[in-house]
Amino acid sequence: MLESGARLGPVEVAYETYGTLNDEGTNAIYVCHALTGDAHAAGHHGDPDRRGWWDNVIGPGRPVDTDRFFVVCSNLLGGCQGTTGPGSENPATGTPYGLTFPLFTVRDLVTVHRALLGHLGVGRLAGAIGGSLGGMQVLQWVIDHPDEIAAALVICSSSRLSAQNIAFSAVAREAIMRDPDFQGGDYYGTDRSPDTGLSIARMMAHITYLSEESMREKFGRRLQHGEAPRFDFSVDFQVESYLQHQGESFLKRFDANTYLYMTRVMDYFDAFADATGVGGRLEGTSTRFLVVSFDSDWRFDTEHSREIVRQLQSWRVPVTFREIESPYGHDSFLLEIPEYHRTVEAFLDRTADDLGL
Repeated sequence: MLESGARLGPVEVAYETYGTLNDEGTNAIYVCHALTGDAHAAGHHGDPDRRGWWDNVIGPGRPVDTDRFFVVCSNLLGGCQGTTGPGSENPATGTPYGLTFPLFTVRDLVTVHRALLGHLGVGRLAGAIGGSLGGMQVLQWVIDHPDEIAAALVICSSSRLSAQNIAFSAVAREAIMRDPDFQGGDYYGTDRSPDTGLSIARMMAHITYLSEESMREKFGRRLQHGEAPRFDFSVDFQVESYLQHQGESFLKRFDANTYLYMTRVMDYFDAFADATGVGGRLEGTSTRFLVVSFDSDWRFDTEHSREIVRQLQSWRVPVTFREIESPYGHDSFLLEIPEYHRTVEAFLDRTADDLGL
């Protein structure tokens, strides 16, 4: 049962686990992925060059230490990497859902996570961690189920999107839906799909994930071919070539309808809208928070994190806040930044010690 009242089922969930669950079922950490992530967070499936998207964070001796923790990561509800989503078959019709797939919320994502944990025999979580949309899931989880998680790590995230953030997502969706090959979302099984619109959406979003400093250092105004500009409308600058590559490679792993749904999930998220109700549930919770931002992130700048911290502190929730220096913008949470990794590792080590793991 979704928050909207719509029913959805059966729901198939793709997930990966790392490490070993202890006999008491108390050493589990749930990894909540961001907008375009998936269940493959760490390790590889035979090809060492295709490691999980958070492989530098999860593993033996890493910040999320699989020698101590049992780590679970699942593809989100509505996803396109094995979990039921718009491209899945609607059992009532025998055809893909497309845009008949019901709209869902961050709360619904958490509902599926909790059902998976029940299936795996996990009790109270030692921790839950996520960046961006992943952090929203962690925050919602603690709001709805206080004390179910010992340690909550919310990284470069937001309690609600700003008008600017909603605007970026709106333009991305328009690029997809105005593509002549979108076909009202029913492009599955045809020889046409909204590749142009989806690649443009990805190109624009990727700009917001990088900082101006990182783009200047990586590309500057360097040309793609030689030293003389072509003075035409072809791909001439290196930054143009990079964005074009990002857009084209994205088509191999992501579904346009999933992109529509996931961006809309983020638009409607407003964790503290019912401040009185949220405060009543959170006040006195034993869950400890670590909230992390990066100083060059302008997609979810530090003020988004500070707002989360202010709200939690107002209800006497234990919270630690760190702003990390990084030149890499919003994408910093995916990268190997020493201070960031030390911060996460120390917080989880303390959690493990407190839990006797």
